[in-house]
Amino acid sequence: MIRAVIVMNTQGKPRLLKFYDFQPPEKQKELIRSVFAVLSGRPDNVSNFVEADAIFGPGTRLVYKHLATLYFIFVFDNSENELAMLDLIQVFVETMDRCFKNVCELDIVFNFNKMHAIVDEIIFGGQVLETSSEQVMKAVEEISRLEKSSNSISFVPKAVSGRFGR
Repeated sequence: MIRAVIVMNTQGKPRLLKFYDFQPPEKQKELIRSVFAVLSGRPDNVSNFVEADAIFGPGTRLVYKHLATLYFIFVFDNSENELAMLDLIQVFVETMDRCFKNVCELDIVFNFNKMHAIVDEIIFGGQVLETSSEQVMKAVEEISRLEKSSNSISFVPKAVSGRFGR
């Protein structure tokens, strides 16, 4: 089971946090600091797989990918395959790249709704749902289309809203 999805910048600021088991906010901050301390101290020529028993508890590992100014991190238990998780990060990044045309940190900051929608299409409740970036993109585009159409729906008739200055 996937326990968390974290995207953070190279200064340790989390840009996307998704915990699939409850963690109080204080504990989340502590976990983020610990993960950043481990990742920032690792040289570039080492494996992207880290045993995270000391941080998240026994049987927990994390896999990460460092792209530009961002770390993409998946925390998972022994039931998941490390290479499959690395591939899932790739699907996540490819989907974001399709969505934002050369994704950067500002895209994540200003479009956090879309980021959460992408993660929710790939992972739900700690279980992998979809591994095709094309299918994820279709679902995200459908969500965007529905949001746009729902914003154009007026629940108050124009004649009534004109009388009350709305």
